[in-house]
Amino acid sequence: EAPQRWPGWCADGLCPFWLLVALHGSSAFQQTPGFTRALTHQVVTLSCETKTSTSQTRIFWLRQPQAPREHRHYEFLASWHHHKGTTHGEAVAKEKLTLFSDATRFFLNLTSVQPADSGVYFCMTVGAPELTFGKGTQLSVVDVLPTTAQPTKKSIPKKRPCQLPKPVARRGPPCGLVTLSLLVAGVLVLLVSLGVAIRLYCEWCFLSRPGARLRPLVPRRCLP
Repeated sequence: EAPQRWPGWCADGLCPFWLLVALHGSSAFQQTPGFTRALTHQVVTLSCETKTSTSQTRIFWLRQPQAPREHRHYEFLASWHHHKGTTHGEAVAKEKLTLFSDATRFFLNLTSVQPADSGVYFCMTVGAPELTFGKGTQLSVVDVLPTTAQPTKKSIPKKRPCQLPKPVARRGPPCGLVTLSLLVAGVLVLLVSLGVAIRLYCEWCFLSRPGARLRPLVPRRCLP
């Protein structure tokens, strides 16, 4: 089926200002989801639920492009009727959009979405004389999904361990050698003192005997 215009309302697929005003009137459709984010080249499905049967209803799908764009008029994408099938807008790739329905819901299926497909999508029916429409679904197409920012954690300063002072290296001979030298010197002093004491004792013993004369002291054993 060749693409067709939306007769008498949206020239070249762009809807006039009065239709934009009408789109912000009341809402009788339940359009889900309210917001969706998709990666490039993914498939996105939007739904529009009505309280009446879809078999005798003609549904229209419009899109308001996301800024920045040269224009932000509502674009007519396609319409669908249970018996008459799908009618595409002039500037819409036929293989990109698929419209279908079940008992109470209309669906718009977008294949291989691109960032240029971002915007707000509306479903709408035409009555006499009012328009009935959904509240819109905002679609955002991105190359990379944003990551959730982690909560900032307060840094706790680490306690520095107490460091013992390093022992100062002493220069000179080791302590053991000095101690040994002092002990040897002490022993020698004691031996000399003992020898002097023994000599003095022997002289005293000799002089204390009767008739003893003072003579040159010859080392001998001291008699009792």
